[in-house]
Amino acid sequence: MKLNELRDNPGATKSRTRVGRGPGSGKGKMGGRGIKGQKSRSGVAINGYEGGQMPLYQRLPKRGFNKPNRKAFAVVNLGLLQKFIDEKKIDASAPITEDAMIASGLVRRKLDGVRILAKGDFSTKVDLQVTGASKSAVEVVEKAGGSLSVTSAKTAE
Repeated sequence: MKLNELRDNPGATKSRTRVGRGPGSGKGKMGGRGIKGQKSRSGVAINGYEGGQMPLYQRLPKRGFNKPNRKAFAVVNLGLLQKFIDEKKIDASAPITEDAMIASGLVRRKLDGVRILAKGDFSTKVDLQVTGASKSAVEVVEKAGGSLSVTSAKTAE
């Protein structure tokens, strides 16, 4: 087989319909748009418009609320932290700060801080200093003989 012999499967490609190119094409004159009206003109996009009927998105009930000032934390599970310590990417003897987690690649960016969650197994004695932690994560770290200090004034729930 040579490069000049390469062909697509029969029927795999279909040429674009060129509208408004005379009556012989079958799509001449009005180009398949019908007669007159807003939708026969160019530059019209009527998304969600239902001909004067109340549109579906307005008929459905609205629920909930998004806080404009909510905090977004970078989440770290204890099991993943243990894996990074086992692989010697994080030094467990020194205090583990948010900057150390970023340097090791455990966290990509801090956002509003790093929050520790208790998912996974954890057995290393470490000194963790983070913005937030769940109560169960604090218990697991202290059971392993380490300490977890939350730097922000209010513990993130």
